[in-house]
Amino acid sequence: MVNVVRVATVDEVCRAAAAEFVRVVREVSKTGGKHGDGCARVVLTGGGAGIGMLRLLVDADINWELVHVFFGDERNVAVTHPDSNEGQAREALLDHVNIPEANIHGYGLGNGVVLADAVDAYRLVVQDFAPEGFDVHLLGMGGEGHVNSLFPHSAATREESALVMAVTDSPKPPAERATLTFPAIAQADRVWLLVAGAEKAEAAAQVVAGADRDEWPAAGARGIVDTVLFLADDAAGLL
Repeated sequence: MVNVVRVATVDEVCRAAAAEFVRVVREVSKTGGKHGDGCARVVLTGGGAGIGMLRLLVDADINWELVHVFFGDERNVAVTHPDSNEGQAREALLDHVNIPEANIHGYGLGNGVVLADAVDAYRLVVQDFAPEGFDVHLLGMGGEGHVNSLFPHSAATREESALVMAVTDSPKPPAERATLTFPAIAQADRVWLLVAGAEKAEAAAQVVAGADRDEWPAAGARGIVDTVLFLADDAAGLL
């Protein structure tokens, strides 16, 4: 079941998700969380709402030493490139809080790194630092329903075992990316989609309806504890 949190604007999507993020991270620090060690494992997302949410966390009451950060996907560019999800997250949040560098788990792409090698390395990173999965997996969503770099009718979307895959034919430039897969998403206690924009209304309705993930990938994103769709009014027209 998808729980819909409907708000008026994208700014309110960011605020609602940020408030819930703070609550869950603080709860994990007290109760132990998925790994029992008090450290929250969180997967960040890019996009307007995802980065907007991160900006709201700069002054949050969070012990960032107890947070491990992963990324749902990454374009095959260096972290210094303006299109890098990790780079955007650093600019919006991570460079402004007291999180240990060792707790930021990027893909290490660009600068001549072989995509397949980076994907293999990231599988080990996930296995080493989040062997039980994630406490929170944040997701943006495209108008055709893609999440991470899992696009409709693609091999990565159909993957059933590997936690990380290379994408070499993304319909959205650049073509080469690394992405967490649905098996990785399925290991998250909480999966939250941050969605705004009229062009995403049909995809949002398909998520709520539980459509086939091969047709509408976002519809296949489900958390173990909860799945929340933070939805702006302009993307809710078909609900």
